Amino acid sequence: MAEQKQTLRPSPTAILNPRLDVNFKALFTQGTRGSDIALRSFLSAALGRAVKEVKLAPNEPAVETTTNMQMAFDVSATFDDGEQADIEIQGRDRKYDYSIRAEIHAARMLNNTAKKGDNYNKKKDDLKKDSDEKNDGGNKEKKAKKIPKVYQISVLNFHFKKGDKSEMLWYTMRDQNGGELGGRLNVIFIDLLTIKGLVGTPAKKLTPLQKWGLFLSYIDDESKRGYVSQIAQSEEGIMEAERIAQTMSEEEANWWRQNSIQTFWEDYYAEKEAAIEEGLEQGREQGLQQGLQQGREQGLQQGLQQGREEGAQQKAIENAVMIVNEFNANPKVAAEKTGAPLDKVLEALAAQPAPAQA
Repeated sequence: MAEQKQTLRPSPTAILNPRLDVNFKALFTQGTRGSDIALRSFLSAALGRAVKEVKLAPNEPAVETTTNMQMAFDVSATFDDGEQADIEIQGRDRKYDYSIRAEIHAARMLNNTAKKGDNYNKKKDDLKKDSDEKNDGGNKEKKAKKIPKVYQISVLNFHFKKGDKSEMLWYTMRDQNGGELGGRLNVIFIDLLTIKGLVGTPAKKLTPLQKWGLFLSYIDDESKRGYVSQIAQSEEGIMEAERIAQTMSEEEANWWRQNSIQTFWEDYYAEKEAAIEEGLEQGREQGLQQGLQQGREQGLQQGLQQGREEGAQQKAIENAVMIVNEFNANPKVAAEKTGAPLDKVLEALAAQPAPAQA
């Protein structure tokens, strides 16, 4: 009897979690026709208009000075008219201000998109999507192009605003009366938590955005597989994404990667909470020793501060080092993902013993 091969895949039909950034990114960046169809379909659903042509762009935009923040997008794409989109997935609420993060990403995209000589003056109706050339005595002169729009799209597995259950929130720069400024910067939040409530709705009654939200929410839920397949049959891009997810899920390395990342985050948050609890306990102990009043003002505050800054920060540094070592990640990206200070991460990496010579 042949020995059964061990696998991390829960079942022969199990699908990877697309709300994990590495899996989400892989759906749209295969470089295949199917992946291109899926990307165009998702962008069309998010923007509410047909996106006919799109190409992948570098997911780490260039920085102009050493003081610029380095950032990495999950999926970065450029349209045929020069417009650009950054698509991010956030599977869990990390309790930081996503609005600031999204604004910074959008601003960086616009800064890298706008070029010297681009036209600031022409009205939208007069602007052409591509550069034209006119012949003037044998000399060719390029007309200035319009500055294209950029879209920062965040897919959230939680509510962006507490109490706001909108499927989508779309922000642009406006004045106090609601008048739009230039429309170049667009920040979009898609709420999977709200869209999940539509599960069971017939596909013909769903919008393209709702179909994508339900696909991303339930493709890895085997009890909902039949329903998700019905949705996929109604939308070519989702059908292609489903095929890609199935193919990816056959690779053992992808399950190892997913399990490693999920375990890392589970341990990170568990140990972070433990560090905070330890800080609270230190605060209580100091409060008892120094008196009730002093304990409240100093002990508890110091315990909270010490527990959060030292305990959580140290663990964040360790986790960032682990990501660099295990996944060969960029230290800057690892530091950003864990919230660890980059200089401390670099110090920890430099202090590691050199690998043994073979």
